[in-house]
Amino acid sequence: MRTDQILTRLERVFARLDREPERPAHLQTPQMSRHRVVLLGSTLAFYLAIVVAVLTTSWLVRLDWQIMFFRPYEQWPQLHAFLDYLVVLGQRGPTAVMVAAWLGWRSWRQHTLRPLITLGVALLLLNVTVGSVKLGLGRLGPHYATEIGSAELFAGGDIFPSGHTANAVVTWGILAYLASTVVTRRVLSVVSAVVSLSVGATTVYLGTHWVSDVLLGWSAGLLIMLALPWFEPLIARTEAYVFDLRELLRRRAETGRMPAPVVSALTPLLSAGGKWQLKPVAVSAEGPSAAPVAATPAGAATGHAPAHRSVVHPANRPHLIRSERTPVTPVGSRRPAHTAHTERAGTRSTAARPVAGG
Repeated sequence: MRTDQILTRLERVFARLDREPERPAHLQTPQMSRHRVVLLGSTLAFYLAIVVAVLTTSWLVRLDWQIMFFRPYEQWPQLHAFLDYLVVLGQRGPTAVMVAAWLGWRSWRQHTLRPLITLGVALLLLNVTVGSVKLGLGRLGPHYATEIGSAELFAGGDIFPSGHTANAVVTWGILAYLASTVVTRRVLSVVSAVVSLSVGATTVYLGTHWVSDVLLGWSAGLLIMLALPWFEPLIARTEAYVFDLRELLRRRAETGRMPAPVVSALTPLLSAGGKWQLKPVAVSAEGPSAAPVAATPAGAATGHAPAHRSVVHPANRPHLIRSERTPVTPVGSRRPAHTAHTERAGTRSTAARPVAGG
């Protein structure tokens, strides 16, 4: 795809944003209040307590093994088919696409890119924080456990904390975070909490995660949602940068009709110091009304012999086309006479004449 096609499509997308009304005045940005700071501190303490409990192989690890031996998917097999679909609400790909589509429509309607940028920042924080802990602790899941009663840490696994649970908290919680009214924010907070709890419990039912994995996943997702107001200045700067870049691309698309290399190549040819100069040609009144332009060598003005001579019609007589010229009868021929041709012609003419007399 060419650059001009990409710019055209970007211009269409931003033009749709420009046609929509401005964002409503009641759309408030969440602030880092004292209540939020207290919740953030409490959640962080809970997060660290779970990590310590697993590292020390405490009662929490024993609970993990007891529930694993209980095998919930065998106790209630009739729920297995439904919960296989429910757990998709915690997968990164499908949920990110659904939420991004909704937030993209909101961005269009409210003339702002903040919803999409906020979603991107939240998912980036989720990948960095949860992914680093997963790889650092390397815990194996229940289906791959090797030693009964062990925490199964540093064994090359990647299930602690639960990515499904943390992703459900962040992906669905971002809808409540970006709600435009207080009532909508509270309702969406309850809905996102129910969805994330259901996804976490489903992973325990299916046997893909320990209970401690789910607890740490809930804590990890909640920490990201509580810390998002600290990233609001970054989100605002990113939005301003994107719109400034849009204006720059728009100006280049409007004014740059001729590519810069073409202009730079033609500039020395049209300048006075170039090889060729543009000069008018004198014509008579009977000629065309507009004087034609002829290219003459620049070296002719300095007395140097030009490489090519240009045809210039004198001004004292009109320039006639070939059909208006008077035919010229040649006085003689420069070509020598051919005797053989003359003799053959004379013979043919003599033979053709009738003989008179006897």
